Amino acid sequence: MDNNKPSQPDNEEEVKNSMTAERETTEQETTILPEMQEEENQQHSSEVQPQVVKGKKSVVWMAISGVLAAALIVVLVYPPFGGGRESVASVNGSDISKDELYNELVSLGGESTLNSMITMKLIDQEAAKANVSVTEQDVNAEIETLKTQYGGEEGLNTALSQSGMTMDSLKKNTEVQVKIRKILEPKTTVKDEDISAYYKENKATFSTPEQVRASHILVKTKEEADEIKKQLDEGADFATLAKEKSTDTGSAANGGDLGFFGEGEMVEAFEKAAFSMKNDEISEPIKSDYGYHIIKRTDYKEATNPTEEDKKEDIRNILVDQQVGELSTNWLSELRSKAKIVNTLEPEDESTDAAAASTTDTESSAKE
Repeated sequence: MDNNKPSQPDNEEEVKNSMTAERETTEQETTILPEMQEEENQQHSSEVQPQVVKGKKSVVWMAISGVLAAALIVVLVYPPFGGGRESVASVNGSDISKDELYNELVSLGGESTLNSMITMKLIDQEAAKANVSVTEQDVNAEIETLKTQYGGEEGLNTALSQSGMTMDSLKKNTEVQVKIRKILEPKTTVKDEDISAYYKENKATFSTPEQVRASHILVKTKEEADEIKKQLDEGADFATLAKEKSTDTGSAANGGDLGFFGEGEMVEAFEKAAFSMKNDEISEPIKSDYGYHIIKRTDYKEATNPTEEDKKEDIRNILVDQQVGELSTNWLSELRSKAKIVNTLEPEDESTDAAAASTTDTESSAKE
């Protein structure tokens, strides 16, 4: 659920905007995964806004933990072919050979792909030297953390879909980042005073306000709202009616669900009703500048204000991740400079410069 907060509508066209929103992650420092940021930039100009959310606040749509941002490496193309004139396709009797296909793949990104593969090989070699391995359990633990940050599995899947990624690609990237962290973590130092200082500086980010979760059905007139309320009183399913009747197409697709929100995020009339209700209670029609809402409150979270001791291990992990990110830049550069690398896709006199440039590119996401 986004906490972008648009202004009150000035005309009927704004009432057709979506209600769905994504919430900003505040429990730990985050950095944007490059693929996800690119997708956000492409969508930002056309993103529709929710219909009861007030005000406006800039947010990062896709954020990810420092662990996964340590040194993102994405291999775009894997040229799997050796040389050869063996046909891999034909067009009206004219063959396309393996050589032609391979050369085309190289021209479309072969150098950057090969440099990424070289870096991956170096990381694997260092992991073997350090007796480091990454288990499925390690990867799944990181994925579970992300699910929590995005409000559950559905939220994470939606975020991945909008970024053009899949769960499989996320897991592969996660495996690399966990491997780097395990290699470099012994070189980090986090003292108790560092944890205390971080807690004091970021105390507000660890607290969460009282929140409710609600669904709604939005219609234009009081008559429509009264008729829908009557159907609900007679046993009709709320989610089904939201999908069929709600003019808020964004939330309607999710059965009217708006996710969790705190005070000050929704228009006053809507928010006042939602916070005064009990779970599973359905309101009478509530008028706002957007139309008439029928609200169903579905969940509630009390405000939290964790102590330093409560968040000690979380903060330690954050600080370790920060140091790993800082260390990884020089570490990868040193690996490449000391390694004997033969790269036939680059001229010999340019190999060192190109390798250094590739390393810088793959490490860019490690920098805050």
